[in-house]
Amino acid sequence: MKKVFTIATLMLALVLTTTVTAQEFSGIDKSPMDMAAYPTDYKVSEKAVRIIYGRPQLKGRSMEELAPTGKVWRTGANEAPEITFYKDVNFGGKDVKAGTYSLFTIPGADEWTVILNKNLNQWGSYFYDESSDVARITVPNGSDTASLEEFSIAFKEANDGAHLVMGWDKTRVAVPISM
Repeated sequence: MKKVFTIATLMLALVLTTTVTAQEFSGIDKSPMDMAAYPTDYKVSEKAVRIIYGRPQLKGRSMEELAPTGKVWRTGANEAPEITFYKDVNFGGKDVKAGTYSLFTIPGADEWTVILNKNLNQWGSYFYDESSDVARITVPNGSDTASLEEFSIAFKEANDGAHLVMGWDKTRVAVPISM
């Protein structure tokens, strides 16, 4: 009886091991997800705003190829970024209720249009619906001497809140957020 039990246990272990090891995992995403939050200090657990976004890389391409001027862009790679405000804010001059929104932009030579949209879980900007916009603002397009290979978003502290700063190549765009 012990021999039968031992053989059965070994066979079950073999079947489970084969099943578990047969699982295939995808490789590392070429445009990994990242997150930025404000306050930026990791010791402050109560955040006012957080954004999750994909980080495309130039890889020898121009920013214009990846984020065309005058066209709605998902503001990153893969899914449209989702920005969560944990309290009511003023986003670039527009009052916005606490909640989670998709972030889109329309890049321009001198200014960018930055859009908060209430439709979540959007892949790219393929299904962007302007009628679902919560806020649409225009901010000046700045530049820097340093080039960023990866698209990046960060928060910079300001007098009455923070600026959401987006950078890629030598382009810099900042949206004031009052809290």
